Amino acid sequence: MTIRRRVLSLIMLATLAFPAAAQDYPNRTIRMIVPFGAGGPTDVFTRALGEELRKSLGQPIVMENRPGAGTIIGTTEAAKSAPDGYTLLMISATQTTVETLNPNRPYRLMRDFVPVASLMNSELVLVVPQRSPVNTLKELIALARAKPGTLNYGSSGPGSNYHMAGELIKNLAGLDIVHIPYKGSTGARADIVSGQIDMMFDSVPTMAATIEDGRVKALGTSGKVRSPILPNVPTIAEAGIPEYNATIWIGVMVPAGTPKPIVDLLNREINKVLERPDIRDSWRRQGANTMVMTPDEFGAYIQSEIERWARLIRANNIGIN
Repeated sequence: MTIRRRVLSLIMLATLAFPAAAQDYPNRTIRMIVPFGAGGPTDVFTRALGEELRKSLGQPIVMENRPGAGTIIGTTEAAKSAPDGYTLLMISATQTTVETLNPNRPYRLMRDFVPVASLMNSELVLVVPQRSPVNTLKELIALARAKPGTLNYGSSGPGSNYHMAGELIKNLAGLDIVHIPYKGSTGARADIVSGQIDMMFDSVPTMAATIEDGRVKALGTSGKVRSPILPNVPTIAEAGIPEYNATIWIGVMVPAGTPKPIVDLLNREINKVLERPDIRDSWRRQGANTMVMTPDEFGAYIQSEIERWARLIRANNIGIN
């Protein structure tokens, strides 16, 4: 049975059981599927949210890391799940790029899931090796233009946030630079420190200590405003590419057919967590901005991200290999 047919069957079952299921929710363990490995930003902030939801909902929250295939493995697992509110999918910017990069995936985000709530966004930082001859973004752009096709940038893999951030700078600045994909960010981080690659994007919290130790040089952060963790590093927009804006973000979706009262309840409980001053301030110190949205607002945001990255991918003929 295809995922689409399975989803339709589950929707019909959920509709029949809707009144009792919604009124009794939650009465057992909820699982949160994270289509990334442990330790990254999505994993870290999902665990923090899960602990707060455990307290407010009064039920255990179990994290399931299901990395692989550029988020397709974990997302597919969630798409097969019953639409009853007991399986939550963590969604990120990466899944919105996969919508265009991999047309053969067995699900469609906006067909097989419904949005629940946004969670946070965070800036990336563009770094070069300590021994690099460039010290500013303008110097990097000048060098890349003087030597087209010779400079490279590393990422955690095709379609990742770090890959798209590199493609965006390449597109807006008109650069000819080569993408070096890694299987995760660890190898890229090691190679940027040793000088084996010319540049890379990474999350601000992850790279901050390496920058402060002087092992790499930061040329710019990717958001609209400066990061409080790296206040002396200009944004890329300030440093020479005014249109630049690329942040990592995460949120929550559930399988299509999940009763609306359950979606609304989850949205309210998540937003209560995000609106708490202690959570907001703690996350900001870690380089994350809380994002409070209704399900409809988050759905519109996801759709805009799908369309935004689709334009970039098609304009640059980006493939998954």
